[in-house]
Amino acid sequence: MFTVGNINIEKPLLLAPMEDITHIGFRKLCKEMGADVVYTEFVNSDGLIRNNKKTHKKMLITGQERPVGIQIYGEKLDSMVEAAKISESEDPDIIDINAGCWVKKVANRGAGAGLLKDPPYMQKMVEEIVKTVNKPVTVKTRIGWDENSIMILEVAKRMEDAGAAALTIHCRTRSQGHSGEADWSWIPKIKEVVNIPVVLNGGVFTPQDVIRAFEETGADGVMIARGAINHPWIFLQAKELMNYGEIRTEITPEVRIKTALKHLRYEIEAKEDVRRAVIPFRKFYSGYLKGLHSAAKIRQELMKFESYEPVEDLLLNYLEYLKKLERTGKNIQNEN
Repeated sequence: MFTVGNINIEKPLLLAPMEDITHIGFRKLCKEMGADVVYTEFVNSDGLIRNNKKTHKKMLITGQERPVGIQIYGEKLDSMVEAAKISESEDPDIIDINAGCWVKKVANRGAGAGLLKDPPYMQKMVEEIVKTVNKPVTVKTRIGWDENSIMILEVAKRMEDAGAAALTIHCRTRSQGHSGEADWSWIPKIKEVVNIPVVLNGGVFTPQDVIRAFEETGADGVMIARGAINHPWIFLQAKELMNYGEIRTEITPEVRIKTALKHLRYEIEAKEDVRRAVIPFRKFYSGYLKGLHSAAKIRQELMKFESYEPVEDLLLNYLEYLKKLERTGKNIQNEN
């Protein structure tokens, strides 16, 4: 059971915080798809303290997303405490501490997964944040810095002692980054040493992975990251599999294209600037159109647009083209 503050959910599916991905638009879409808890992008504590407008925008949340967590990162204790206070003013359901980001510019300065190099300091940071804010504080971390320094059992106990309300464990080391297999075997071991909810993260790319994660590890929740970027329907299909023993929703080309357009409209609505929404959205097209006939050519055309209308026109015309191909008996899912 995932019990954190006022949140009480049996086997929840959580959308992971992802840099430049989990904007309001994507969080809203995933919520509609069945995500139980969603998180903002990583929010830089130093940027918050300097009142950087771009940084502050990352932590803006809406009522439609609840329950929603704001994730903050940084290596300086005072800055993280102050950032937690600023985050609390946005009224999130959870304040999450990023102790898992593996990229060099973050980890090598002692933030993100860099905190794993000094578990006592990491504990002190979480203790101070817990004492300062009234919102539940959770921690997302990795199993260790590298294969020779896996101290997740000690770290987990320290986080519970510090007052963390829950732990999310990315089951890879910092040195692995996104490569290699996620070692889920650590989840049941961690659950043996702490009494707070433990959420599994890493290596979850299909609805079947979600089921296997719960069954094999006894995790209190499953957090999905990259598996949701190209397939936000993973939440919907995983819940169908959990509730009915089968996937009932077919993700047709029409579903893909119309979901892409809905997602883009959500981004435009949130950013209130069409161009600033349309251009960054280009990174999502490969996922939405993956495997469809002539998709590469369509993606090339989409890269030219900076407003919504031509995107909609092209994608809806492309959908009609795919339907026409299907009526003639041709395979519409034979190219990337």
